[in-house]
Amino acid sequence: MTERPHVTAIQAKVDSIRNVISNIIVGQPAAIDMFLAALVSNGHILVEGPPGVAKTLLARLMAKLVDVPFTRIQFTPDLMPADITGTSVFDPRTLEFTYRKGPVFASVVLADEINRAPAKTQAALFEAMEERQVTVDGSTYGLPDPFMVVATQNPIEQEGTYRLPEAQLDRFLIKILVPYPTVTEEADILRRHGAGSAVDAVSQIQSIISAGELAAWREAVRTVIVEDSIINYIATIVHATRTSSALYIPASPRASLGILTMAKAMAVLQGRDFVVPDDVQSVAAPVLRHRIQLLPEREMEGYVPDSVVRDILKTVEVPR
Repeated sequence: MTERPHVTAIQAKVDSIRNVISNIIVGQPAAIDMFLAALVSNGHILVEGPPGVAKTLLARLMAKLVDVPFTRIQFTPDLMPADITGTSVFDPRTLEFTYRKGPVFASVVLADEINRAPAKTQAALFEAMEERQVTVDGSTYGLPDPFMVVATQNPIEQEGTYRLPEAQLDRFLIKILVPYPTVTEEADILRRHGAGSAVDAVSQIQSIISAGELAAWREAVRTVIVEDSIINYIATIVHATRTSSALYIPASPRASLGILTMAKAMAVLQGRDFVVPDDVQSVAAPVLRHRIQLLPEREMEGYVPDSVVRDILKTVEVPR
């Protein structure tokens, strides 16, 4: 059995990870922290942003820092479910079918531009993301542990894309928004460009976390102390989405569990073994933004899911 590490030791390792990432990716500190929190929470990540803001690079870098198998699947309109899960191949020598595993059998699976594939192909990830297994031709095959899906999508282009259904979105623990860089960050990107490609830099870095360490970190997250006042705070926030006049679809109990898990992970990454209200507030939007749906009239008024979450956090009393 792996010994549970002290949270301060985890924080030191996390700081070294942040340093490695900052040498390759300019800015995006919030996205990096959310990535790390989801990683130690054993959750799947949806990354959304315009083209060219290093969504795929960030996902590849995170996978590289963990010493586990990694695969990348480029989602396209002609991608079939069997291209993800694998298929049975007939062997003429034995006159039997042999199952050939697909790229989903890895610890970190990058589903690049997931919304470019049709619904039946997206659905190939349903069972894998929820139950960590794949069923093909009546046989069930377990996926490796750890297992997480990091999916990217471009919110700008609509032609040739297929919107992810609510059931699929709900399987992602968090949705990370990657914005355009600031002027200062863009200038830094230009300066670094002369030093070499970021992709080359990723290929040269060494992993920092082993699979055993990651399992120990996740165990540390599970044992973080959460007082009843924090539990009630999370429940009240999620319940507020169900009484909001701006929402057509509110958050489910899975969202409550997601906020709790992510808040515990944020506490560990900051060297604490207990959750504070700031942890809850920092993860509320990433956990909720893809699970709630605005009324059409609210969208026309310029509201976005994060606006609703901010309003709720302002109205719900913070525990002392």
